[in-house]
Amino acid sequence: MRSHIITRGVERTPNRAMLRAVGFSDEDFNKPIIGVANGYSTITPCNVGLGELADEAMEALRDAGTMPQVFGTITVSDGISMGTEGMKYSLVSREIIADSIEAVCNAQSFDGLLALGGCDKNMPGAMIAIARLNIPSIFVYGGTIKPGHLNGRDLTIVSAFEAVGQYSAKKITEQELLEVERHACPGAGSCGGMYTANTMSSAIEAMGLSLMYSSTMAAEDDEKAESTAESARILANAVRQQILPSHILTRKAFENAITVVNAIGGSTNAVLHLLAIAHAAGVPLSLDDFETIRARTPVLCDLKPSGRFVTTEFHRAGGVPQVMKMLLNHGLLHGDARTITGQTISEMLARVRDMPPSDQEVIRPLDQPLYPTGHLVILKGNLAPEGAVAKITGVKKHRITGPARVFNSEESCLKAILEGAIREGDVIVIRYEGPKGGPGMREMLAPTSAIIGAGLGDSVGLITDGRFSGGTYGMVVGHVAPEAAVGGPIALVEEGDEITIDADQRALHLNVSAEVLERRNASWRAPKPRYTSGVLAKYARLVSSSSLGAVTDLHLDGST
Repeated sequence: MRSHIITRGVERTPNRAMLRAVGFSDEDFNKPIIGVANGYSTITPCNVGLGELADEAMEALRDAGTMPQVFGTITVSDGISMGTEGMKYSLVSREIIADSIEAVCNAQSFDGLLALGGCDKNMPGAMIAIARLNIPSIFVYGGTIKPGHLNGRDLTIVSAFEAVGQYSAKKITEQELLEVERHACPGAGSCGGMYTANTMSSAIEAMGLSLMYSSTMAAEDDEKAESTAESARILANAVRQQILPSHILTRKAFENAITVVNAIGGSTNAVLHLLAIAHAAGVPLSLDDFETIRARTPVLCDLKPSGRFVTTEFHRAGGVPQVMKMLLNHGLLHGDARTITGQTISEMLARVRDMPPSDQEVIRPLDQPLYPTGHLVILKGNLAPEGAVAKITGVKKHRITGPARVFNSEESCLKAILEGAIREGDVIVIRYEGPKGGPGMREMLAPTSAIIGAGLGDSVGLITDGRFSGGTYGMVVGHVAPEAAVGGPIALVEEGDEITIDADQRALHLNVSAEVLERRNASWRAPKPRYTSGVLAKYARLVSSSSLGAVTDLHLDGST
């Protein structure tokens, strides 16, 4: 174990002296030192409960014969920054989280890592660090928020965004809008539908780096603290058994995660984040792999944003283990993939019932799926030669052809929607919002929610080189690559051009001749960088295409 160098030789005495100052006694120098990466903050309800969970983890790690050392890492609230310039820092924070955890763990030669996170980027950021470090590690999710309630219906944060569109379309009053805002978020925890946070926590559970059932627990329930303590005990054993992330983060683990994300109706952001985690783990993974797995995986869960139920109801119905057991029984999962417990996926699922309870409607039987194939469709065409991602759950029409309504920023598009300037049949294009162009690849929840709120969700398409919130649904296509800022074809679209989005044919086309596109390309000039200093400027210089996961540490030869 790496930290035990501090016991060797007189030259290590200063190190021991400093550790004594933080509570080490003579016998503690023979114990594994475990880093506890704590994402606690009061910035967001997602992370406000993490401090107490860190205390639970520290106590359990001490009882398990290790020396835990807690350190902080950052978070930003996607929901609070949504629709503002601040949202450009969201995806950037994933890299900062990964870099900070890697830096502390390697600098202090920790023997293991327990990472605590809540908001969207905490999870992929921690997982990227875990893959890079390759020391025994476990991820602990802070838990989901409980639903808000108003007039007999469940509310989530997306309800508030959609209410803005409803108000602008004069479908609700200002007082009704205010009541939705007041009731949408009742306490601690991450956004309550199958949005990005719950999608990524579910994916990590499917990959075997967090405990079964932990990904869907409510932040405020006692079982979340109990699961955190058990996670600490499991990690202490993994350190002694030297169960490493490289043993767990295999190709089979990533395929299991992609399968589960499709089965539960998860967020498009899972594509971006799983590509980035695979890159850090050195596991080959491409957009085409997502399409291959989607084609064989049914959608089993009727969850918000496009469905009826929230994550706490999914948890009561059996959660991720129930879905995994059903998929395993039908040969859709790799049961021999390992987990941080030392057991395989099959062994972990052995005690899970074959079918969910009959008195619930959240999880469908495999022979009666919500959709016969997965909902995260990879589109390609002359508008997206490298690929793009569409989420088709809840979409009545899988094909739309219409005139392009072109906007070079999220704000200008939202203004047009709220002013009633978007009509049925339009295909909105929001560009220069990609990883480099934004920079930071903002989520377009405000425009998409405004479209839904205005009643245009089934009749308007939207494409962007930016991202979408896990709360987005409708005929929307994100991650268009190459992005506009590097001269991708989306930069060449002009107002009124005809665009076709066809999810069934997995196609995204600009219906303009190759000759016209060549002429436009010859006259296109890259815009000046929006930022010339600071973290956004640095990110824009380093970040890769979204088709590669928008990573910032490509190998020197440019490979992934």
